[in-house]
Amino acid sequence: MPFDLAARLAQRQAEDLYRRRPLLESPQGPEVLIDGQPMLAFCSNDYLGLANHPEVIAALRAGAERWGVGGGASHLVNGHCGPHHELELALAEFTGRPRALLFSTGYMANLGTVTALVGKGDSVLQDRLNHASLLDAGLLSGARFSRYLHNDSASLASRLEKAEGNTLVVTDGVFSMDGDLADLPALCAKAREKNAWVMVDDAHGFGPLGATGGGIVEHFGLGLDDVPVLVGTLGKAFGTAGAFVAGSEELIETLIQFARPYIYTTSQPPAVACATLKSLELLRAESWRRDHLNALIARFRAGAEAIGLSLMDSPTPIQPILIGGSAQAMALSAELRARGILVGAIRPPTVPAGTARLRVTLSASHSEAQVDRLLLALAESWQRVSSSLLAEIEAEEGDDA
Repeated sequence: MPFDLAARLAQRQAEDLYRRRPLLESPQGPEVLIDGQPMLAFCSNDYLGLANHPEVIAALRAGAERWGVGGGASHLVNGHCGPHHELELALAEFTGRPRALLFSTGYMANLGTVTALVGKGDSVLQDRLNHASLLDAGLLSGARFSRYLHNDSASLASRLEKAEGNTLVVTDGVFSMDGDLADLPALCAKAREKNAWVMVDDAHGFGPLGATGGGIVEHFGLGLDDVPVLVGTLGKAFGTAGAFVAGSEELIETLIQFARPYIYTTSQPPAVACATLKSLELLRAESWRRDHLNALIARFRAGAEAIGLSLMDSPTPIQPILIGGSAQAMALSAELRARGILVGAIRPPTVPAGTARLRVTLSASHSEAQVDRLLLALAESWQRVSSSLLAEIEAEEGDDA
């Protein structure tokens, strides 16, 4: 029988990889209503707590009253509205680049950019742990596609030696499942030696990183010559929706002419651009949000290490707890949920086999007391899951005997 979907789904369930969508019945925030149950959530990418900010909501409402709801058409027909243009100017100024271009989603920004810049006869080199949208873009570009070892400039250098045509080096700024930073200074130096361009998807860096929230490029003091192609998403620390690419005049014009996901997609609702202009203003003006977030990160890491949890090397709001097996990660997530704490279990194929984890994400909206509650629940839940796992091992050994 062709398309035996039931068998595929059954296999996924048997491998503890089946995914279910929790139903959010409240606005984003630390305390949410999920599937009818109140939860303290540590799984949102709303890093600065702007997704439900009253001023951002007011800007969205005013934008809808002025501009209506839908974009109506693509940017190249008559869907490029005043708020879109204003936001592009503001994002260009924010990133210190000549121009910026709005996309409807981060996936589309990555897909459109890579496929517009390289094709048959060219090369695209990517970090092995890049986001799926970047990897898909590389595969679909038609360019020679190679993946270098994670954050390894020597591995990149060896692949640059074999590159042909126009060469694009692509990396996440903050790796979404590990929370670590790309070693941009070293990667950019290797790319410069071979006249390759560097593209950074800083989806998780804008907002938390940099003195003004300018992300990983600001964090490392790099510029347009180091990173010609800079991508950011607006649905995380900005708290709204969409994405942008920032770079030179020539880069943006090239994307307008050749990036198919940009050309053939209706523009985002102009009211969303109005809301993003307000969230950008708050992101830049209220540095206390980054300060508080950094204090929470330090508090969580100290507490988790005291419990004996295996943390990954992350200085960002993404704090993965490495578990290993998918079943164990799911069990720990379920134990936390029973205590009113929502933390997602991340399993293959999102992460490599044997590296299932809980992905704790912190927000400037969280309080110290809420982080302490998470730590207490983790300590109790980890003890229960560990005890259960030990009992299973001992039972299996008894059967073997």
